[in-house]
Amino acid sequence: MKLIKQYILALVIPVTLGACNNDLDEIVYSDVTEQNYTYESATAAMGIVYANMRSLFGHTNFYMVQETTSDELVMPANPSGWDDGGVFKRMHLHTWNSENPQLLNMWNVLYRGVTNANRVISQLESGKVPTPSGESTASLVAEMRAARAFFYWLICDNFGDAPLVTTTTTELPDKAARKEIYDFIVAELTAAMPDLSVETGRPVHGRFNRWAAKALLANIYLNAQVYTGEAKWADCLRECNDIIGSNKYSLETNYRNVFATQNENSAEIVLAVPFDENRGGGFFVDMFSWHAALRDKRAMQVTPWGSGSAMGISQFIDTYDPADKRLADTWLMGAQFALDGVTPLKGSYDKAGQNLVFTKNLPDGLFTGESEGYRQNKFEIKVGARFDLSNDFPFFRYSQVLMMKAECMMRSGDANGAAQIVTDVRRRNFSDPAKAIVTGASLLANTRYRYGYVENYVMVDAGNTDPVQFGGFMDELGWEFAWEAQRRRDNIRFGVFTKKSWLSHKPQGAGRAVFMIPQSAVNSNPKLQ
Repeated sequence: MKLIKQYILALVIPVTLGACNNDLDEIVYSDVTEQNYTYESATAAMGIVYANMRSLFGHTNFYMVQETTSDELVMPANPSGWDDGGVFKRMHLHTWNSENPQLLNMWNVLYRGVTNANRVISQLESGKVPTPSGESTASLVAEMRAARAFFYWLICDNFGDAPLVTTTTTELPDKAARKEIYDFIVAELTAAMPDLSVETGRPVHGRFNRWAAKALLANIYLNAQVYTGEAKWADCLRECNDIIGSNKYSLETNYRNVFATQNENSAEIVLAVPFDENRGGGFFVDMFSWHAALRDKRAMQVTPWGSGSAMGISQFIDTYDPADKRLADTWLMGAQFALDGVTPLKGSYDKAGQNLVFTKNLPDGLFTGESEGYRQNKFEIKVGARFDLSNDFPFFRYSQVLMMKAECMMRSGDANGAAQIVTDVRRRNFSDPAKAIVTGASLLANTRYRYGYVENYVMVDAGNTDPVQFGGFMDELGWEFAWEAQRRRDNIRFGVFTKKSWLSHKPQGAGRAVFMIPQSAVNSNPKLQ
């Protein structure tokens, strides 16, 4: 058996207590340790850092945390189950606590990414990992610094104050202020940028090149006011303009191509998290959104779980223009049929034996019928799909770069210029070109979202009714990026997250804009109190 000794942050360390002796020396069960293990290539060493990103996309991790705490998605219980001790409904209600498994799972994946990046950077700089011919050590270190900044961005965004560790130390870390983490990320990306590759395409697909790093930096600047209290619109705009000016990326003519099973050649994807049904699993959104009967819709080799759970909040669905193709390209709705397109699929629970027809309206966010709620239709489920999908997740894409630029322009006073960019993004989604056109005034207007608390399908309490500044633009972001793990961040930036009511959610205070450190991490390191 191999034992590869790694330095751990000691944030969450499972400990098994039992019979033991007083010899505390490490017992090595083979002669393979970090000191004498050698990698054949830098790619093998760096791969673990990128592979770790795939762990973010389960139903109890980063992906659904970003969506189900927002006004876009909900994961209610239903006759097939999905209560799971209330872990999903608490995210919708904003009543999560430090014991919620989603927080611990997210924390562990993000800090595992940091730990691995710290180790690989050290090994590259010390020469323990050989640099391939044709590449420079500086470029590989820069790439790992960008990847580490990516993990720290998600830590900063989700947890606020948190440990900031940049070496392979074994000491228990203190918490750093959110502003300190923000400053570190900006400094790291700025320093790494000149050494990052400007190459695009398959050789760097799923890796940080200069443009992916700029997209990351632009996202950090876009949310700087949330993180630090100081807006950085001009800095975000500069990074977006650099990406646009490179002429390396373009919008797909067909919106659905970005989310196809074979999307690795998409000219729109700036940074992907690659998935493969055989060699790189972790993306299985259909398993927790689709009804089991939908197995026959795509002749799948596996059966989705029960009647599924992750679904659109009807108030969000109501904001769409019916002429917007993204409605059907994002949401699975209406009567469902087998692969032949003729045979109706049937319910198994409260609709047992009846034709399966997905309806929009939800009674609340706590318990629904098996056919209530529109489901995921954005990521292609190929015929014969296995448990893990092969769709690469477009974490940053060119459409997002354009929309970040538009938002910076709008917030800086150029709403008409922003409207032209938004119109360009919308064009592919409307058969009538006139319907794609938006104005600066529409972006500045209040949102179309009808916020309020719902009971038994009826809004019974509107809650906070203040207009949402730039609400029209927030709507545009929702239609373009649903199911892409962005909505929580957008809700916070536009002042909605801790103020508005939707479905069964009511505001729970400004403190809910960040998640508490998981209790297991605090138990392992008292410095995190």
